[in-house]
Amino acid sequence: MNGVELIYKYFDGLSELQKEQFAALYSVYAEWNGKINVISRKDFDSLYLKHVLHSLAIAKVCTFADGAKVLDVGCGGGFPSVPLAILFPNVHFTSVDSIRKKITVVQGVCEAVGIKNLTAVNDRVENIPEKFDFVVSRAVTDMATFVGWVWKKIERGTDHGTLPNGLLYLKGGDLDAELAQTKMSWSRYNISDYFEEEFFETKQVVYSAK
Repeated sequence: MNGVELIYKYFDGLSELQKEQFAALYSVYAEWNGKINVISRKDFDSLYLKHVLHSLAIAKVCTFADGAKVLDVGCGGGFPSVPLAILFPNVHFTSVDSIRKKITVVQGVCEAVGIKNLTAVNDRVENIPEKFDFVVSRAVTDMATFVGWVWKKIERGTDHGTLPNGLLYLKGGDLDAELAQTKMSWSRYNISDYFEEEFFETKQVVYSAK
């Protein structure tokens, strides 16, 4: 199983629109990737496993409440925010990347798939004036650097998800030393507890509350 069925396997109760949007991602990303290479060619056949389902691991850790504001930093081609925006249509996502062509892809994907609750911004996160309930990201840089970029962008609060407002980061490998450098308290969730595919064996969602 390597296609959109992976998403249906782990997320039941999707609306027909959500199913259609998830199913459309492959062809839409294939078209955009032919113009602007944002996903490795060798990984593209594993789009749903390595990018879409991996992004949705965040949703297994925290369910965002309707009206929550979520910032995706260094979004690349739209991961994790594009899959999360489909799953949480009443949550507003802002996807930020400093590389213009990546934001072009995110905007194009959202338009083609009909994602209305995501704003894609070409800028550095330091220049974003708003504050958010959650920050999400996927292995953009080391944690200490990343926290320095985003921590002040997070509002305190407890009503915007099943976890208090904070930072949710997709990361793999041995994280002990890296997390220790931040001098912060972290909760770690093994993605293999939620998804059985071998790809997720060493991958985690790490979380810190504001």
